[in-house]
Amino acid sequence: MSLWEAVEEKEYIVSAVETGDEELDAFLFSLGCYAGEPITVIKRRKSGCVVSIKDGRYNIDKPLAQAIRI
Repeated sequence: MSLWEAVEEKEYIVSAVETGDEELDAFLFSLGCYAGEPITVIKRRKSGCVVSIKDGRYNIDKPLAQAIRI
């Protein structure tokens, strides 16, 4: 299931990141978004969602949320 389909305020474990872009994968890795790490959708909006990764909150767009598998 993708992160876009996640229930708000529930913690999930990232199983894979399938962006197809090496630089984007490296950036997400630097944020702590990689396989085995917990992630929580705080709020979903039309164009994206706010997620909590480790101690940070980030706004990501819908296509990126769909590329993160949980």
